[in-house]
Amino acid sequence: MYKILLIEDDVQLSNLIQDHLKRYGYLVYQPVNFTNIVEEFTRLQPDLVLLDINLPYYDGYYLCRSIRSQSTVPILIISARSQELDQIMAIELGADDYITKPFTFEMLQSKVKAAVRRVYGEYAAKDSNNTCVGALCLDANTLTLMYLEKKVELSKNEYKLMKKLIDHHDAFVSREELIEEVWDAVTFVDDNTLTVNITRMKSKLAELGIKDAIKSRRGAGYLLHIPGANGEEPC
Repeated sequence: MYKILLIEDDVQLSNLIQDHLKRYGYLVYQPVNFTNIVEEFTRLQPDLVLLDINLPYYDGYYLCRSIRSQSTVPILIISARSQELDQIMAIELGADDYITKPFTFEMLQSKVKAAVRRVYGEYAAKDSNNTCVGALCLDANTLTLMYLEKKVELSKNEYKLMKKLIDHHDAFVSREELIEEVWDAVTFVDDNTLTVNITRMKSKLAELGIKDAIKSRRGAGYLLHIPGANGEEPC
């Protein structure tokens, strides 16, 4: 279920858009405080942003540029400004599409669907070098783990371990599977070696600001959970 951050100060229109998109299975979040929109975006980590231009405190152009500086999330502008210059400016600042008011909800929904499909669905570019879950990304070329604007370096074994956990996020992976993935032979590795490496990964995730991301259960193994990765609101 995809999360949408709807930044529109017209309460009536915002509620109508939310009601319509919810019918198609989207989770729509509406900020109530327009003084900290960028902080709200960082906290929520939405899959798509619907952004008006005429807003209190900060206009949509400023917010578009600020969001784009930290994320590649799709940004769709919804605005009553119909001049070509406004549309060009929005696109140059990083917006993916521009929808002029008034619009039909069917048109809006089709634009949202197309953006989601292009970025996350069947038309998404396949990048074999990066593996991501939510805002957490693993880079195979640099052996780095990234979350928002923070980055930590990994050893080769730590990379293999994290790759396995990300590939099976929110599902338990047995200790035997992890040992086989990282060291290729269960019988030649001390079981404590895995425990030590898991502890290191927990520490590095904590450096990125993600605490208690790796859960353990006796007899089941380890599970990686990243807040906000499955459509729920991050804590």
